[in-house]
Parts: sequence; structure tokens; C-alpha cells
Amino acid sequence: MTSSNPYVGAYPWLTNRAGVWREIVRFVSNDVSRAQIVLELGAGYCDFINNFPAPIRIAFDLNPEMSRFAAPGVDLRVGDCRGLPGIEADSVDLVFASNFLEHFTIEEAAALVRDAHRVLRPGGRLILIQPNFLLCPVHYWDDPTHKTAFHHQNLPGMLAQNGFLMVRLIPGLLPFSMKSRLPKIPLLVRWYLRSPLRPLAAQMYAVAERA
Repeated sequence: MTSSNPYVGAYPWLTNRAGVWREIVRFVSNDVSRAQIVLELGAGYCDFINNFPAPIRIAFDLNPEMSRFAAPGVDLRVGDCRGLPGIEADSVDLVFASNFLEHFTIEEAAALVRDAHRVLRPGGRLILIQPNFLLCPVHYWDDPTHKTAFHHQNLPGMLAQNGFLMVRLIPGLLPFSMKSRLPKIPLLVRWYLRSPLRPLAAQMYAVAERA
């Protein structure tokens, strides 16, 4: 896969991100083969949604500045994703979010998970990449917008309470931040994701299926 983000050349600092996210997308794709309609919550620079190989790609983000980073073919909707306005029930194969739910209260996060349940087809999957509080307690609250401490012990219960069956849970998949000192060379990122030993890993990976 090559990056479809037309702004990588104009914003050189995005180049490393693009390479890293191509490998993350490759990793995630193994858990959602043949997904036709993919929805991302809190897309930011559209690193994930730009690279995911699906015919229909939809994303939500509050920041209108992110529109410039969406690749051709990505339907980026600027606004609050709560309630997932405009997304039909039972229509989506994959809902993805990275570094997202921790910015909400537990009640708000649970409501978002129920929204995802509504729009997913039966058997559709919710995939989350989340800072794992138990692996990064010192830095978890460095971001003042974090509201809820999610970790690999409490996330499965919250998902189960809102209609999901946990399929796969990796307590530590990625470093806490893209600013990590670990190399950003794509082949090394691929090796890191496949390795049973991941130094500095502090973000968990959760795959849950609509029950």
C-alpha cells in the first residue's frame, strides 16, 4: 500500500506518520478481511482512513482543518460524531478509533460504543487502539483532555455491557506516542507489530464483534 494522502509532500512531518500508519493498517486489516464500508471516529490527520483498502470510507472529526488531509474518496464529515448522524443502522463493516474514547466520560464513551453497535452489521467489528492506563500511569494524564482511564482490565467489560464480544485484546501493541524514540522505518514498524516483545508499548489493541 502507498499513501493516498496528497498532503504528505507539502507537510514533510507527515511522512513518518504515513509510513507508520500504513503498517498499522496492514496489521488491522488482518482482523477485518473484506470490509466494504469502514467508519473512523476522530480521524485527525486521516492516517488510518486514507490507507484502509475499502470501497467506502467515512470519517468524523470535529476540526475543520482536518479536511485538507483527507485523501480523494474519503468522506470526511466535520462535526460531532456522537449519535453517528447520517449513518444507517446495520450498514458498516468496521468502526475504528484510535486514541479517542479516553477523551470522554465513561458514560459518553459507553454511548459511543452503543452508537457503533447500532451502525455495524451483525458480525461487524469495532477496533480500538487506546492508551493503556496500567502501562503508562505516569504519562496518561499528560493530555489534559483525557477524562477516563481505560486499560486492558476494564475495557472488555465496558464493551460487553454494550453489546460486543471481545475477539482479541493485546495489552501493549504500540508506544504511548508517535513521538517515541523508536524508529519509524516501515519494515521495522512491521517487525515491531509482529514481535511478541514490544519495548515501550503502552497502547492496547482491542477487536470486538457485534454480538
